[in-house]
Amino acid sequence: MTCPTSTPNLMGLCVLHRTMRADLHRLTALTERLADLRTGIGAKRAEALDAWVRGLCAEIHHHHEAEDRIAWPVIERHAGAAADLTGLTEDHAALDPLLADVRAGAAAIVRGPSAELPAQAGALAGRLARLRDTLDEHIEAEERELFPIIERHVPADEWDAVSKGVQKMPGGPSAGFQVPRVLAAATPDELGALREEAGPLLPVMAALLGPAHRRRERLVFG
Repeated sequence: MTCPTSTPNLMGLCVLHRTMRADLHRLTALTERLADLRTGIGAKRAEALDAWVRGLCAEIHHHHEAEDRIAWPVIERHAGAAADLTGLTEDHAALDPLLADVRAGAAAIVRGPSAELPAQAGALAGRLARLRDTLDEHIEAEERELFPIIERHVPADEWDAVSKGVQKMPGGPSAGFQVPRVLAAATPDELGALREEAGPLLPVMAALLGPAHRRRERLVFG
């Protein structure tokens, strides 16, 4: 058992950031490959790709909305002038239209005929690349500039309350979509810490959710 600490635990947030970024990178690479195809990918795979993209976009939007509503006020209350969140908040607003563009591009692949796949996949790849690069820059700035402020100024118990509030906020991704991806993105040490925090529930969830997730993943990414 670990001893209590007065420093906020940001590990879960780091792993979630890594999960979202990894998905955007591999989705961009996938759609770039699809743009080189001269045949369709089939309705089932197109629908699975669209569902994956929509799930990721919903996850990113929910994450940023939770930061705006729940995390930022706590940080500002404790850090005061040390925390200037203007730029990060503006990033959240700038990401919303990029998310909408990506969702529209994925939906076009489902609706369009096979002959239009290269053009549609190429368009989606470009939109995903813009979202990927913007989110990469945003997360790198947040972790570089804001994480030290959180660790210095926000009490650990209040940050725990922030984390719990984010988990309870409506509109988040399903456990079936998020949990297996987070576990895949975690390092062995992080997995150990996550298991310690979650207790016996995490292995049970991984066993229950893993097989269906792996089938969806193979269908989308091949």
